[in-house]
Amino acid sequence: MPVKTEQSHQRVRATISLVAGILIGVTFLISGSGKVFAFGELPGQTMLFIGYILPEAWLSPGLADFLENTFLSIIIPWAELCLGIFLLLRIWPRFFAAVTLPLTAAFMANNAWYISLGENEFVSCECFGIWEKWFGTLTHVQSLSLDIILFALALTIVLIHPAEFFSSPQWLAKLGQGTKGKDKPGDPHYVKAD
Repeated sequence: MPVKTEQSHQRVRATISLVAGILIGVTFLISGSGKVFAFGELPGQTMLFIGYILPEAWLSPGLADFLENTFLSIIIPWAELCLGIFLLLRIWPRFFAAVTLPLTAAFMANNAWYISLGENEFVSCECFGIWEKWFGTLTHVQSLSLDIILFALALTIVLIHPAEFFSSPQWLAKLGQGTKGKDKPGDPHYVKAD
């Protein structure tokens, strides 16, 4: 394969990966920050879903308290927020896209389960916390559709991102180097003292 064609393919793959990372990153940033700022709010159907999938013997009062007050109210929102930031900054895009896959799969399972019940007790998914007051809510079907799209975008990044699994952007590598090696005449950043 000619070099120009290979470079063209790499650019296309990088562009697709960049767009997918931005879309996932913005979604997770909004979702995570909305839940962080709405501390303690929890999607109503989520605890029902957990109660449904976990055997009753496992769901002790202590575990239920941990899941409701720590895992779902604190850990998941902060995880979403951090994943959004890392994907927007392009830090280890393949790795963090891979991390979003099980999280998004859990969201899909939660929404699909609730839709299958055919109940209308919870009319929205409460996916975006406080931002829903300004931007509106999503139904469970809309949320499931969004989760499927996010899953597909994350899978796209994992499969086609042109760099290595733990690659970071050049600006981050330069940030880590600081001023090392910049005081030599052969360095392009060298400035001769007067």
